[in-house]
Amino acid sequence: MSNEQSRQQVAAAVNSAITLLYWEIGSRINKEILLNFRAEYGRQIVQTLSSQLVLEYGKGWGEKHLRHCLRLAQTFQDKEIVYTVCRQLSWSHIRLVIYMEDDIKRDFYIEMCKVEKWSVRTFQERINSMLYERTAISKKPEVTIQKELKLLKNSQQISPDLVFKDPYFLDFLVLRDAYSEKDLEDAILIELQKFIIELGSDFAFLARQKRISIDNEDYYLDLLFYHRRLKCLIAIELKLGKFEAAHKGQMELYLRWLEKNEMIDGENPPIGLILCATKNHEHIELLKLESSNIKVAEYLTKLPDMSLLEQKLHQAVEIAKQKHLE
Repeated sequence: MSNEQSRQQVAAAVNSAITLLYWEIGSRINKEILLNFRAEYGRQIVQTLSSQLVLEYGKGWGEKHLRHCLRLAQTFQDKEIVYTVCRQLSWSHIRLVIYMEDDIKRDFYIEMCKVEKWSVRTFQERINSMLYERTAISKKPEVTIQKELKLLKNSQQISPDLVFKDPYFLDFLVLRDAYSEKDLEDAILIELQKFIIELGSDFAFLARQKRISIDNEDYYLDLLFYHRRLKCLIAIELKLGKFEAAHKGQMELYLRWLEKNEMIDGENPPIGLILCATKNHEHIELLKLESSNIKVAEYLTKLPDMSLLEQKLHQAVEIAKQKHLE
């Protein structure tokens, strides 16, 4: 074992021990000190306890930190769950999710962070960008989400619905108000690292303007990626305007060609992603794109007001869930 591996193991063990200590403290305060006290008295007790701990052990035990400990114990009431989570996520990571009220949303971020090994900064950025609300999985029934998260947790198997988003934020491209599909493509290639980060860390860039020859006629696929965990090729087409029915036929042609000529043993069938400025929801529903392994998503070259975006995304999630229940 190398020195670096030894350091990592020691750091992980220390982090685990610290996080479990915080849980124990939060649990004991909840059960032995705050029990049967009304909220306002509980607040005063935490303030008093914090002052005593700071005097005895230093400023690291301020009221804010104690409240983090309390919240940790309230969020994860089973110590075994805390033990499992803290073996792979640091206290700084865990602090970002314990205030999430939605259990499924919290589980999504925990499992994705473990799989993709996000830094604390990246983790915060993913949460701020509303990654969960933008993934296809968030629009599925709760039973489906729980099943796929369990599969991810137990066997590291990731599904396309956990990978693909809608919308994609391409605000880093800094495009002019009027631009062509080639401008969009050029800007993405220049900023490829940021684009791949927005797609997800398991995407690997393979080709731009991939030539596809069929019956002596040449076609050109905008972007071709490979996804390591899905084990498949990802074909991406960039469209300036709204989604049109003809886009499905074009993408199907590309996917079947890739399946015939580029797939190797052990890979899954390729997936197509059509990035459009605007989606036509009824068109997409009637064309049954999922059965063709095609996904359509909007892209945003300028970030909208986050409150409006949050409202739009939550509405989309509710509409999608309602359709599943009908």
